[in-house]
Amino acid sequence: MTGAKKPLWTPEPAQARATAMHRLLGRAALAAGHPLPDYEALWQWSVDAPREFWSLLWDECGVVGERGERVLENGASMPGARWFPEARLNFAENLLRHRGEEPALVFTGEDGARRVLSRDALRAAVAAFAAALTAEGVGAGDRVAALLPNVPEAIVALLACATIGAIFTSASPDFGVRGVLDRFAQVEPRVLVAADGYRYDGKLFDIRTKVAEIAAALPSLRRVVLVPVIDAGDGVAGIPHAIGCAEFVAPYVFREEPRFAPLPFDHPLCILYSSGTTGVPKCIVHGAGGTLLQHLKEQRLHCDLRPGDRLFYFTTLGWMMWNWLVSGLASGATLLLYDGSPFARQGSVLFDLAERERCTHFGVGAKFLESCLKAGLKPRLTHDLSALRVLMSTGSPLSVPCFEYVYRDLRPDLLLASISGGTDIVSCFVLGNPLLAVWPGEIQCRGLGMAVDVVDAQGLPVRGEKGELVCDRPFPSMPIAFWNDIDGSRYRAAYFERFPGRWCHGDYAQITAHGGIVIHGRSDATLNPGGVRIGTAEIYAQVENVPEVLESLAIAQPWGDDVRVVLFVCLRDGLALDEPLRERIRRRIREHASPRHVPARIVQVPAMPRTRSGKLVELAVRDVVAGREVGNLEAIANPGALEHFRDREELRH
Repeated sequence: MTGAKKPLWTPEPAQARATAMHRLLGRAALAAGHPLPDYEALWQWSVDAPREFWSLLWDECGVVGERGERVLENGASMPGARWFPEARLNFAENLLRHRGEEPALVFTGEDGARRVLSRDALRAAVAAFAAALTAEGVGAGDRVAALLPNVPEAIVALLACATIGAIFTSASPDFGVRGVLDRFAQVEPRVLVAADGYRYDGKLFDIRTKVAEIAAALPSLRRVVLVPVIDAGDGVAGIPHAIGCAEFVAPYVFREEPRFAPLPFDHPLCILYSSGTTGVPKCIVHGAGGTLLQHLKEQRLHCDLRPGDRLFYFTTLGWMMWNWLVSGLASGATLLLYDGSPFARQGSVLFDLAERERCTHFGVGAKFLESCLKAGLKPRLTHDLSALRVLMSTGSPLSVPCFEYVYRDLRPDLLLASISGGTDIVSCFVLGNPLLAVWPGEIQCRGLGMAVDVVDAQGLPVRGEKGELVCDRPFPSMPIAFWNDIDGSRYRAAYFERFPGRWCHGDYAQITAHGGIVIHGRSDATLNPGGVRIGTAEIYAQVENVPEVLESLAIAQPWGDDVRVVLFVCLRDGLALDEPLRERIRRRIREHASPRHVPARIVQVPAMPRTRSGKLVELAVRDVVAGREVGNLEAIANPGALEHFRDREELRH
């Protein structure tokens, strides 16, 4: 619970009335046959009447396709429910429905390069790429893999696959060879679309040697399409089955309209991957209809995304937020793409983009906002952010100081939508809401149609207490399956083993007095000293208030017959951890969390290991401290950082 006496932001009544969420509230009341006076009532109806709610949502969002009569089969089965079993639609057709010369994509590189694709140009590019894939023998159900930065060609490739029913899968070009093969080798792609390189932090990285090694190790591969991102020269030399992108699509440019295949609602759209920090990544298959409907709901209703808005999210193709970003096209938004370091130009590059492109929806990881706060950046004074209406944050829990920072130093009159969900559902369980107040440290609400609850160890609902985040009823963006999980046993074990018949997400969470949600960290990283469960985010929230500390990571170290809390800290340049600073950290935690949260040891390290989507890898650190091997180093963006945690003298006594 935040303990705050007043919200940081409350929508003006006129603002609230102008939102799609408010309009849905009235139409849902008609469908329900009784008044729905507020969001809580709307949410309750949406989970109690799933057939009526998701049918209404299909109509309200104007989904292009045939819906059919039946909305939900086996609705009491989880897993096992089927949504819209008679429906036929095409994901790409829904995203490319808007035409004209208005920008669909605006790309900005770290080096300042800028490219614009109109809606008509994007549609033509997708048609050409889809025709080229078909000529290559790619059909419905075949896999196409992408190893690309966040460039327009990546979106063209995804939509081309969706046009013909092929399954798209992707990784970021900074992944190592082993990390890419751990993913792509499992799904056996026929085509690999790869960049010649990428730019990051002022440096050029030529990855053609890596692409050649990957291609040689994928026996299923019939073609490599090389995209010239850095124009490395020598073209496709040395890469098996390779052809340049321009040559690949040349016979089909501007020859025809896209031929959208009408496909079942649950036809596979994409394969995403778990982080893989505890073993080979799981291949999570997501369906076209469920992804589309869920993203339309989240973007149009919860984020109030409107035609003509400009949507930005800092992401790579290794993170599900890229898939989420692409879906903004279905609402008529212009997508703002960026590739490079988010901290270029002394941390101003993303705010420069937001100002120049008149960004209305600005999305970043919580880590980015924490870094801006620590660096003392004040975009409100340095940038014109007057177009900005919604700021979205995800990737890890957003601390109270970061909530306050946004309203103090960015804009005082925007919706700060902290959101949480994940790769498993390619969407959100809990997220923002333009009808509700923003309370510091709290995610505003549970998503419409998502029967989210927090339960204790026995599975009983709790309020104002911490517990497991669960979802009690099926929802359309549940994975279709795990790849090569023939009997579904791995899928069931991942989400339904602990509480049969309900989705257990693995988050340690709390529902507040305002109906908001606080995520206290991952359940598997929860600390249990003396049998008391402590979420790591509770500790981080306090340590972030210590000015000398840039970031922190907590683990439980086995000690005697119990465990003890160990806190690792990165300090500002030139600072060293001494006993007075340790005591200030302990006092801050003791006074603002509890004595149980106070770490037994506080240790300085120069860097924290993170996944490639920026999340702290607490479990890998725990394994290193315990002397165990880490399951999959390729899942970690900076695996060398783990050496700072190994055999520490401070942890031997």
